[in-house]
Amino acid sequence: MRDALGDVESVLVLGGRSEIAMATVRALVARRTRRVVLAVRDPDTVIAELSELRAAGATEVRAVAFDATHFDTHDDLIAGIWRDEGDIDVVLLAFGVLGDQTESEHSGAVARSIVDTTFTGAVSVLVAVANRMEQQGHGSIVVVSSVAAVRPRRANFTYAAAKAGLDAYTQGLADRLHGTGVHVMVVRPGFVHTRMTAGMAAAPFSTDPDTVATAIVEGVRKQSHTVYAPSILRAVMPVLRALPRPIWRRLRA
Repeated sequence: MRDALGDVESVLVLGGRSEIAMATVRALVARRTRRVVLAVRDPDTVIAELSELRAAGATEVRAVAFDATHFDTHDDLIAGIWRDEGDIDVVLLAFGVLGDQTESEHSGAVARSIVDTTFTGAVSVLVAVANRMEQQGHGSIVVVSSVAAVRPRRANFTYAAAKAGLDAYTQGLADRLHGTGVHVMVVRPGFVHTRMTAGMAAAPFSTDPDTVATAIVEGVRKQSHTVYAPSILRAVMPVLRALPRPIWRRLRA
């Protein structure tokens, strides 16, 4: 439950090695979040992050093994977390695979790996999360989508298609959970400087994980349904979406 000042006490991160996720957790811990669960493929890879969060003031911090593509394990994983932790105030889904666009155009296996992680795995675990959240009757589900979901570009359309599917699913999930006490929020960052985008030419209005984290924390506080980061993209994306296709096709970056 939220504390007396309205700040969340607990957070579960699905994709705990994400730089956006970690920046968000650090921001939440600074606002008195005290219980943190990081769900990652290999818990040994976040030992330093767990120590950092404890030093910052989190009192209960642990990592659990989670693989987005091991669909059959998701129900048991979420059930176990709720059994061990009790109610969770915020669930942040922050994983995805950008992959290699050119490879995905010529290999069905590569394309499937991007879609299975970014979309199918996300939907699979969100079903389990939504059911638990609905039972407890409160909390926020935060899903990191992308502005790529608004209008896929030639340069990343496999990833963008997966994010578009996730974005649409999350909007539907918000409608399903309306009135249950559970808040659902879609986050649409632009180009974010992270490990995933290292070496890539930055797009206009590029940003960093801390800026996205600030937008997420503020969105949870306000119970927003859609957050853009940076916020200027809320005005820019409708314009880009309306561009004629011949012009849009020239935007290969």
